[in-house]
Amino acid sequence: MKKILITLLLVVGSLTVQAQELTWETSLKKATEVSIKTKKPLLLFFTGSDWCGWCIRLQNEVLKKPEFAAWAKENVVLVELDFPRRTPQLPEIQQQNAELQQIFEVRGYPTVWFALPSVADGKTNLAKLGSTGYVAGGPAKWLEGANQILGKK
Repeated sequence: MKKILITLLLVVGSLTVQAQELTWETSLKKATEVSIKTKKPLLLFFTGSDWCGWCIRLQNEVLKKPEFAAWAKENVVLVELDFPRRTPQLPEIQQQNAELQQIFEVRGYPTVWFALPSVADGKTNLAKLGSTGYVAGGPAKWLEGANQILGKK
């Protein structure tokens, strides 16, 4: 009986963890399609995942928390635009990320931009809504700022 109960708890626990996992797109094209279909803005996370201490801190203190996961699923399409130093990356992703870094004038990491995409004549346009970065205070404080950018309370 104890073995069944323990197994059941492990299965339920793993389902809970899976339910909180988020999908971070790396392709702007795919993310744009999802954004337009769902009518949710893009959250563009410019990061140096394998070297930037503040990026890692933002991930651990906010982006990997259940409060952020619940908010993100309701409000945004997540896009990770990574600039790693040690992790290999496809050339087309490197080029896309570098172009977006220039468009959004990203000068430091982490930087998070919110944008609304539109497609006209096969060309993607991004309307900038606002940006943020690392904010001390955990998910509640970070989400407060994000909601202000998105015009939500």
